[in-house]
Amino acid sequence: MKWPWSRRAEPQNSTLSIADPALAAYFNPGGYVDLAGASVNQHTILGLSAVFRAVSLISGTLASLPLRSYREGAGGMPERVASIFDNPDGDEGQTQFEWEETLFAHLVIHGRAGALKVRNEAGSLVRLPLVHPVSFAVEQPTTDEYANPDRLPVGGKWFRVSLDDGTQVKLDERDFWYVPALSLDGIHGMGLLQAACMSMSTSIAADRAAAKAFSSGALISGLATPDDDVDLVDDLPQIRAELNRSVNGYENAGTIAIVNRRLKFQPWVMTAQQAQFLESRGFQIEEVARWTGVPPTLLMQLDKQTSWGTGVEEQNRALGRTVLAPWANRLEGRGSRLLARPRWLEMDFAGLERPSPDREIELLLAQTGKPFLTVNEARKIRNLPPVEGGDVLGAPAPAPAPDEDPAEEDDDDPAAE
Repeated sequence: MKWPWSRRAEPQNSTLSIADPALAAYFNPGGYVDLAGASVNQHTILGLSAVFRAVSLISGTLASLPLRSYREGAGGMPERVASIFDNPDGDEGQTQFEWEETLFAHLVIHGRAGALKVRNEAGSLVRLPLVHPVSFAVEQPTTDEYANPDRLPVGGKWFRVSLDDGTQVKLDERDFWYVPALSLDGIHGMGLLQAACMSMSTSIAADRAAAKAFSSGALISGLATPDDDVDLVDDLPQIRAELNRSVNGYENAGTIAIVNRRLKFQPWVMTAQQAQFLESRGFQIEEVARWTGVPPTLLMQLDKQTSWGTGVEEQNRALGRTVLAPWANRLEGRGSRLLARPRWLEMDFAGLERPSPDREIELLLAQTGKPFLTVNEARKIRNLPPVEGGDVLGAPAPAPAPDEDPAEEDDDDPAAE
């Protein structure tokens, strides 16, 4: 694979070191550890329903918000401008929504996201195709490079990127765009695979144990033990058939089972250990909620709190301020560096923070003290055609047209007389 848009790419030896993250990714794609007998990688943790829901909710909600580029206009007011982020992957790549959703999924799961900087012949940035986090590694300059400033990478970091043909290239920030998540050294970000590997491994092992219990565990309703020895060939099939015919199925509900055998029946009940095992699987949702910040109600856990009311509404609004906003700020900060200053990138949270429609109308009426919609604007909301004189704010509503159904008057209403 050649890069016609960049002459600064330095091909590297395709031989991998035993410490190279690409080699570890080959044996355990996207993974880091193997705890509790379960391999932890992006595929196994997304197999947990709560993790998939949390990651898709964070990435999908953020991708649904408007992402715009601004510059300072007349009077200091922001003025919207076009930028690379209007169509970051080009017409033949991902859509803007898909690109943002993938980027935030990389950040949440792997703790980092990266993209190649594709330029045209004039040197302008035209594409930002994302690179999977397991396909690039972040490296600091060597001692020899620090001794020779001319050899230092732009941005202070090297990015070793594995290409589709198996070769590697060594890039700096002139040709690679990097967005880290929460970092302890300012370089390497931490995602669920790094920070929550122990918890994720335990949850994966619990899911596998549950699957094993259903595939190989005892799911019988009871044990029937004969008082005397029975013939396994002749008597045992007949005893089983008589028991099944007498007790199985809805047609035997409430009947009295009679079997012409001397049998002792012992019901098979769930043990306390098995009940605690099921409770531990429910606890996984609370663990994922702690790691991701997503409220349990949005992870479909409704047994411990109601799914209605202002409490949940406030939780959802707090999700935007405490969980989604920090992720959005990472994209805004790193994306603004790609724009010509003093331009900046901004994600609009107005729709997410907006209260319910009835509450919003109450606030607007309380602040203005008068109507804030014209008659035609209100009719447009109801999919009705405009009327003459309906564009004047505060004008009285005209009589309904003949083709419209007027509201039926209440004969018991004294105001209607």
